[in-house]
Order: sequence, then C-alpha cells, then structure tokens
Amino acid sequence: MMQVRDLTKKRSRFIEILLHALLILTVYVFQSMIFPYLRLGGFVPLLLPIVCTGTAVYHGSIAGGVSGLFAGIFCDISFNEPTVLFTVILTFSGLIIGTLADTVLTRSFPVYVLSCAAVLIFSAFAQMFPLMFLVEVPTRPLFTTALWQTLYSLIFVLPIWFFVRQSQRELPGT
Repeated sequence: MMQVRDLTKKRSRFIEILLHALLILTVYVFQSMIFPYLRLGGFVPLLLPIVCTGTAVYHGSIAGGVSGLFAGIFCDISFNEPTVLFTVILTFSGLIIGTLADTVLTRSFPVYVLSCAAVLIFSAFAQMFPLMFLVEVPTRPLFTTALWQTLYSLIFVLPIWFFVRQSQRELPGT
C-alpha cells in the first residue's frame, strides 16, 4: 500500500514539474516570438519574471529558484544578450520570494501581484543600470521606458496567475 502511495506521489510530482516546464516554455515563446510584434507604445512586456514570481509565491523557494534559473536563461536568450543578467536576477528573486512565501508571506493574490511588481521594477532597473552609469544616458527616458514596460507587463499578471495557481500542489492546511 505504501509503495503505491509513494509511486503516485512521485508521478504527481513529475507531472507538476513537467507542467511548470511547459508553462515556462510557452511563456518564453509568447515573450520572444509573439509579443515583439504586438508592441504597445513601442514597449514589449517581460513575462518570464511573472512566471518565476508566481512559482516562488505558490510553490516555495526551491521551485522558485529552479523556475527563476530556467526563466532567466530563456529571458537572456530572448534578448539575445551574452550576459547572464536575467539568469542571476530571476534565480535570486525566485529564491528570496519563495523563502519569504515559505516563512512570513501568505500565498495570496495581493502578495503575488506586489512581488511581480517588485521583480519587474528591479529587472527594469537592472536593464537600465549600464546605460545610466556607464554610458551616461539621461535618466528621464530610461525611467519612462522602465515604467511603461513594467505597467505593460503587469497587464499579464492575472492570466499567468491563473496557470501558475492551477498547478499549485496541495499544501498542508489548504
């Protein structure tokens, strides 16, 4: 009886990982191949940080960190940059937000939205950091671009939340 239960648990964990991988891959396709043609005011949304944040909030630090690692790699690939900027940012944000969700934060929609906003703002700042301090581009257009990109990205928090939330595993007490 215990062997059947363990096998069922392993199978459901495998399906959960497979669904997360499929979600990250699907969002990557949308971010890199579809949304560049659907610019709103010249801005393209960042969708992979939203998936990473949702995974961290609803599934914890380990799943958030692993999701952040793969989402960051795909994000770096989609921007065609040789840096590992998003890989580092999304991995650490997944680990930090997941740890906070495991310890002090509730696994709720407002926490998810605020965490997404924080990660998107930090990602936008990280993108403009070299331009601001190394190339000395004026800050006003950089902040305007970061604001509009963040707002455009936040539009997709709800649709992505639906898919991340549907894949949430049963937690004790829920």
